[in-house]
Amino acid sequence: MTEDLLADLAILVLAGFVGFAVISKVPNTLHTPLMSGTNAIHGIVLIGGIVVLGRLENPSVLDSVILVVAIVFGMINVVGGFLVTDRMLAMFKPKKAPEAQGTGASRRGEREQTSPGRRPFSAEHEAERR
Repeated sequence: MTEDLLADLAILVLAGFVGFAVISKVPNTLHTPLMSGTNAIHGIVLIGGIVVLGRLENPSVLDSVILVVAIVFGMINVVGGFLVTDRMLAMFKPKKAPEAQGTGASRRGEREQTSPGRRPFSAEHEAERR
C-alpha cells in the first residue's frame, strides 16, 4: 500500500514538472485555443469522476470526500476556463460605437471641438474665453 502510494505521488510530481515545462513554452497566440480544448477534456474528466463516485460500492468517507473535492475543483476549473476563454475571445469582437452624450452644445446643434490636453468644449465657450 505504501509503495503504491509513493509511486503514485512520484508520478504526480513528475507530471506536474512536465506539465509546467510544456505550458511555459506555449506562445501567447496559442493559449486561447489550447485553453478551450483543455476545458473540453476536463469536462470529460468531471463526468468520469461523477461516474466513479456513483459506482463505488461501500465507499469510505475519505474516498467520498476526495472525489467530491476533486469534482468541485474540476468544475471550478472548467467554468473559470470557459469564462476566461470567452473574455479573451471578446477582445477580438468589433466594439460598438459609443452613443452621443447629451451635452449642451450638441443639443443646440453646435459642433464640439477638442484641443490636445483639454476637455471637449464648444465653439461658444471658446469665443467667451478670448
